[in-house]
Amino acid sequence: MRARTSRPWVARGTRGARAGRAAVAAAVVGATLLLSGCGGDGGSGATVPEGWGTLDTKSLSVGYPKDEGYAEQPAGERAKANAAVALKEEDGIRTGMVSVQLNFATGVRDAAGAAAAAGAGIGLNSTRKATEDVRLAGPADAREARRIDYDFTADGQENTPTRGTPMTGVLVAGVDTKGVPFVVRLNAVKDAVDAEDLDAFVESITVK
Repeated sequence: MRARTSRPWVARGTRGARAGRAAVAAAVVGATLLLSGCGGDGGSGATVPEGWGTLDTKSLSVGYPKDEGYAEQPAGERAKANAAVALKEEDGIRTGMVSVQLNFATGVRDAAGAAAAAGAGIGLNSTRKATEDVRLAGPADAREARRIDYDFTADGQENTPTRGTPMTGVLVAGVDTKGVPFVVRLNAVKDAVDAEDLDAFVESITVK
């Protein structure tokens, strides 16, 4: 397996009584489908929190906290390795970033391989906090993914926070229905996003 590594900065029939019962049953089924829309085996989309925006790519879509100042980066401005990016900038400094990379590694066929390749690109200045298997919304054959939570320190390059600033991040790696490996990241200044936001970010991913 060979990964194209990068730094972390580079991520819902009878009338009457029988007819009445049929109508009630139909209503119940409809309500059930609405309630089970997040991550169901039928390929339903994930739930994106209210106030968030969505990054949409060929392999997946993912939410980002638009109501907290994140904005989608124009295609002409983002790094070549990224399929989509949303940034939070404060006084010209990038204090938060959501990014999607597709086909970022060769020889990857499953979530474990994608996670291994993505993890290798986290960087030497990072510390893994947790790794767990997750199930994303989307088709049943592409829902398996792996989540890695980590901390790192900013390097002060490319308009990132001052060198040594504590940062936190989460990445989700997997393979889409066409066998294309993907990794989605959310990186931000430590304590700028809480555990609930990180969970919501992961749960907002829909694989295609």
